[in-house]
Amino acid sequence: MRKLTYFVAVSLDGYVCAPDGSFDFFPGGDDDGSSGELGDNGEFHVNEYPELLNTVARAHLGLNVPNKHFDTMLQGRGSYQIALDQGLTSPYGHMREYVYSRTLADGVDPNVTVVATDPLRHVRELKAEDGEPGICTVGGPSIAGLLLPEIDELVIKRYPVVAGAGKSFFEGAAFDPALFERVESNSFENGADYTLFRRRPGAR
Repeated sequence: MRKLTYFVAVSLDGYVCAPDGSFDFFPGGDDDGSSGELGDNGEFHVNEYPELLNTVARAHLGLNVPNKHFDTMLQGRGSYQIALDQGLTSPYGHMREYVYSRTLADGVDPNVTVVATDPLRHVRELKAEDGEPGICTVGGPSIAGLLLPEIDELVIKRYPVVAGAGKSFFEGAAFDPALFERVESNSFENGADYTLFRRRPGAR
């Protein structure tokens, strides 16, 4: 059984983006190398999660390394639209890409499969595949809310900023508490930290 990981940046008060969906209020952007500058947390991101840098950042850094954790990327329409607005039809071309949308036309890119049916059912099919690499979803709080029952791990990139308002981790999710346990955490000079949480067995 493959695992689904939600990889997301968050403010101190629990918001992953502004009310309008923007996220440029995080200090230094997302510090993933796309700006050409890497802090110590950016170096950690590149070394530990190279597959989660998009094609522009990878090209800028001259990065051509194997995926370490994931071979499949899931996005909602809102998250994918950010890439489209930048002219990227396949932002994670080094992975299988699925976009959940009832309005996006299929065939937008040969590497991107548009899924217009039930996201939960599709994710359960992906998780049932054989193979060790995991499945990842990034950033989109609405699709994360839909997929919450099947999310096995959280990688939370917490930044030292208070947003005041915005969209939370799991927009639209029902009240259904599930216990996660902290596996590891890494802190950085700019005040950010990356923490991996894993769902406790039976906590669904």
